[in-house]
Amino acid sequence: MTAKATAAPPTAARKAKPRRTSESTQRNASEEADLRRYTPEEVIEYRWLPYKSARVLREKAYKHEVHCHKDGGVITFTAEDIRQENARHAVAPIDLTKRVRSAA
Repeated sequence: MTAKATAAPPTAARKAKPRRTSESTQRNASEEADLRRYTPEEVIEYRWLPYKSARVLREKAYKHEVHCHKDGGVITFTAEDIRQENARHAVAPIDLTKRVRSAA
């Protein structure tokens, strides 16, 4: 280094401007998220499905009891698979007006 460079005071760093995200960028990100595959361990870690362990989830996949993909023998889940499984486990609320009418 030269004597000039070492003697000069440090310059102030420029502040980074936040990036603008357009709708198309956000749309592309959501499309990419739909294409991502998750392992049974990730699904259990994030608690996206109501199972206690990855082993139970894998066994149910082998028995064709859950929606999944078997890519080359490897069990994976897409966001759509997880949505379908959650919809399958959803419990519909009881219509209270029917209960009142039938009791009368």
